[in-house]
Amino acid sequence: MDTLYSLLPIILMFVIFYFLLIRPQQKRQKQVKQMQSDLKKGDSIITIGGFHATIHAIDESTVIIAADGVKFTYDRSAIREVSNSAE
Repeated sequence: MDTLYSLLPIILMFVIFYFLLIRPQQKRQKQVKQMQSDLKKGDSIITIGGFHATIHAIDESTVIIAADGVKFTYDRSAIREVSNSAE
């Protein structure tokens, strides 16, 4: 019984780490993956580098974005957020 009481703080610490660190990070990763899979032509996006552009074309793993008449090719993972969705 003594060993159970001595392990209780360690077990409690793992539970707290799970709910405060691991679980929110997994939820955030799931949201980002969903956002990147929902990208479509015409969406206004912001890249992880802060570049604002509009999606011109989409492939399975790459996105061609256009801003001021110039087109760039980025990986889908480089898209941080969608600022305005094309409806």
